[in-house]
Amino acid sequence: MKKSIYLISPNKIEKKFYNDLQKVLKTQKVKFFQLRLKKTPKKTILLVAKKIKKITNRFNVKLIINDDPLIAKKINADGCHIGQNDFSFNFSKKLLKNKIIGKTCHGSKKLVDLAIKNNADYIAIGSFFKSRLKPNAKKARLEIISYVKKKTKIPIVVIGGINPNNYRRLLNLGANYIAISSFIWNNPFLKPGDAIKKFIK
Repeated sequence: MKKSIYLISPNKIEKKFYNDLQKVLKTQKVKFFQLRLKKTPKKTILLVAKKIKKITNRFNVKLIINDDPLIAKKINADGCHIGQNDFSFNFSKKLLKNKIIGKTCHGSKKLVDLAIKNNADYIAIGSFFKSRLKPNAKKARLEIISYVKKKTKIPIVVIGGINPNNYRRLLNLGANYIAISSFIWNNPFLKPGDAIKKFIK
């Protein structure tokens, strides 16, 4: 289970978050950290991203900015995650050159084929289970994982309602990374540093 977690930030960053993030990254389970703040002014995202970058650097975790290659460029993040309605993939690739560009493909073979054609650095597919982060997300079928595996060696990030009871199934099917957020940051029973430990080797 070493470094197979793709951790997504909570929707809102509060003061105690930075301390929690350090405890979570200290476990050495996280490979990528995505900063995803949908309703936050760009100025604030920039300030938060700079603080987070210092922490991710210390723990050798790749910092990915959701939706915005311009912010990724400004803070020299490790990459950017592009959804279907964000900046174009080609624009992001040109702007960020050799950085990581990941692409959301939901459960669509057509979008997967396009991401392969564009030479994405990883392909994000889901939602596989009911997700608190995206409650209205369309469900993806498990077969999409083997579809991607047959077509490409590009790493697969699986997303959507992933928890300690269901993540192994996705990894066994061939997913490379599991994206998690709510189980870590909005867990009513466990602190973030303890919640991450539930994902064991």
